[in-house]
Amino acid sequence: MTTAATTTTPASATALRIGPFVVSPPVVLAPMAGITNQPFRTLCREYGGGLYVSEMITTRALVERDPETMRLIEFGPQESPRSLQLYGVDPAVVREAVTMIVAEDRADHIDLNFGCPVPKVTRKGGGAALPWKRDLLRSVLRAAVGAAGQVPVTMKMRKGIDDDHLTYLDAGRIAEDEGVAAVALHGRTAAQAYSGQADWAAVARLKEAVTSVPVLGNGDVWEAADALRMMRETGCDGVVVGRGCLGRPWLFRALDRAFAGLPDEAGPDLGEVADVMRRHAGLMAQWLGEDKGAREFRKHVSWYLKGFSVGGETRNRLALVSSLRELDDLLATLDAAEPFPAVAVGAPRGRAGSPRRVVLPEGWLAERSGGALDADAELAVSGG
Repeated sequence: MTTAATTTTPASATALRIGPFVVSPPVVLAPMAGITNQPFRTLCREYGGGLYVSEMITTRALVERDPETMRLIEFGPQESPRSLQLYGVDPAVVREAVTMIVAEDRADHIDLNFGCPVPKVTRKGGGAALPWKRDLLRSVLRAAVGAAGQVPVTMKMRKGIDDDHLTYLDAGRIAEDEGVAAVALHGRTAAQAYSGQADWAAVARLKEAVTSVPVLGNGDVWEAADALRMMRETGCDGVVVGRGCLGRPWLFRALDRAFAGLPDEAGPDLGEVADVMRRHAGLMAQWLGEDKGAREFRKHVSWYLKGFSVGGETRNRLALVSSLRELDDLLATLDAAEPFPAVAVGAPRGRAGSPRRVVLPEGWLAERSGGALDADAELAVSGG
């Protein structure tokens, strides 16, 4: 098992300890479905230190050795520690999946997903819905930690289902009791999805309630200064960066500098952004093959070009690329000298949506005890 620390920053930077690993700066790449695959993690690592977590892997698919899932859990040779996020609702299946990971040395850190707000997950009692059932949450955590042995287990969660059904304080205390190595809180409810403003005060309350393991804050970290401010305002031990790095893997360089006490650098000009886009697409092609890699890269185009004065026709053509040659030809038409747009600094990125009613299993909110789920509550597909 790999035990090297993940740090590229000066010794003066603040460090976060998760099990045997020192994470410096104290920054975690949030698991994002269809985003935090091996190419994107590799790209982000090239800019700075931190802990880089895989996209969501379902325990059922892992236990059944689904071919796509087995591909998704592969890590690159430079990835250390290897950080894998698991989704599961059945303690027995979770135990079997973690046992498999440890026995086959497939990861150095396991994160458990209790924060996903999407309907296909919550309607089966998973993700952000599961912590409402305290006994079930405790059973899942106990199964994972018990099977993991020396491999640290962490959990990521939301505030709760909605403002009337908050779960994060109870969930944090249960996680602490069951030996989880750290807890991360996205300061939104499932009902908020990604809308509105993240509640950093909830992160501070969780930090007051959970005292023996690190508490990490997540939500609205758009710039490196936001990470420093979150830690200062909440007292949390680290930050989890999600949508803020979409189309901006260089944010991790800015975070390195910020935690080292160095001033931020100007954002890259369009020529530099084009080079990053080509690097990203190339990594995707290596991972998936050129045709599929180029198609999977398309979703990133609008994030990279956010705020730049690139015409609609060029944007559309870039969002439909099917080969690296086609991408090269289009990138060559951009104005390489155009400076990074001020309007994009500190601006929200990625999906936001609007508040919504959370879809839950029938009778889910009637009581907080119990909560055994049907076998079909285990998702069979990894990646979100």
